[in-house]
Amino acid sequence: MVEETNRPRPINRRQFVGLAWAATAAALFLQGLIAAFNFLKPRVKQGGFGSLVTAGLVEEFPPGSVRHIPSGQFYISHVEGKGLLAIWHRCTHLGCTVPWSENEGQFICPCHSSLFATTGVVVDGPAPRPLDLFPIEIENDEVVVDTGRVIQRSNFEPSQATKV
Repeated sequence: MVEETNRPRPINRRQFVGLAWAATAAALFLQGLIAAFNFLKPRVKQGGFGSLVTAGLVEEFPPGSVRHIPSGQFYISHVEGKGLLAIWHRCTHLGCTVPWSENEGQFICPCHSSLFATTGVVVDGPAPRPLDLFPIEIENDEVVVDTGRVIQRSNFEPSQATKV
C-alpha cells in the first residue's frame, strides 16, 4: 500500500521557465502602468516660473522702484500713484530677456534696442506691443505673482496696476 503524502510536487524545468516568463511580463506591464500614470499626472510647480512666486514684502518696493525677481523671470515696478506691476522680462519682439537700465530709467532690449517705460509700454523700437504682465495679489503684506497666467496688452491702463 502506497502512503499518500501532502508534499508539494517539485516543478520541472518547463514549468519554471513558464513562471519566469509570466513574472517578467507582469513586472514589465506594472512598470508600463507606473510610467503612464507618472506621465499623465499633472505637475504642480511651487515657487518657480509657471507657478505662484512670492516676490517679497510690499515695503520692499518703494514708489518709483523697479526690482528684478529672477526666480519668476519678472520685474516688480512700483509706478507712482498707480501701484505695482509684475512685468515679464521677455521682449514682445523676439523673446529676448530685457534688462532694466537704472541709468536710463527704462527697459532696454539688447537685441534690437526696443525701449520700454517703467509701465512696460513701448517707447521706441521694433517691439509691437508693451511687455506682458502677470497678475499680482497682496497676501499678508506679501506680493504674490502668478507667473502661470500671462496678460498680453496693447497699452497701459491704471487698472492693470495693483494698488498698495
